[in-house]
Amino acid sequence: MEEFAIVLDYLPQGRSEDRNYRKEPLVLAIGETEFKLLELIPKNNAVIAVGEKVYIGKDQAKREKIISVRRRISYSELTNAGQNELPYAIEAAVKKDEQRYIKFFNTADSINTRLHSLELLPGLGNKSMWNILDERKKKPFESFADLSERVKTIHNPAKMIAGRVVQELEERNEKYKIFVAR
Repeated sequence: MEEFAIVLDYLPQGRSEDRNYRKEPLVLAIGETEFKLLELIPKNNAVIAVGEKVYIGKDQAKREKIISVRRRISYSELTNAGQNELPYAIEAAVKKDEQRYIKFFNTADSINTRLHSLELLPGLGNKSMWNILDERKKKPFESFADLSERVKTIHNPAKMIAGRVVQELEERNEKYKIFVAR
């Protein structure tokens, strides 16, 4: 279960297509670790900003702005503003937990005889994959900066991972989910 979520969009009047007589405010957010897309119910008079990190864990006393998680949503249920904010929110979460994703580069393995999990990252081709595999044999990567320094074709690893997460969210039936919880 997610502890924190990053706000992608705030709908003070709820969704325009909702047919309820009394519309309730909604927050569209993404979980910080499992990248689940969520619809949250904010507390009355809560001031909520796009890009803000909000607590959604089990401890009700810690919930300052959110009453509850209403439901998990799909990528297509995000507003345009939410879809536009998504890559930035993911990239920020990836940078915050850099060691988790560096571990991915250090331990990623083949999926089958024809496909390596590193090749699933957008913009990372066969040559870059082999450079990563050769460099990590010499010494594990310590940071994104170290990875970019040693593998010249990799300029922004956090952005590559964010791009993959967006792909996994957009394509609900994606066969290989590396970062998004099912």
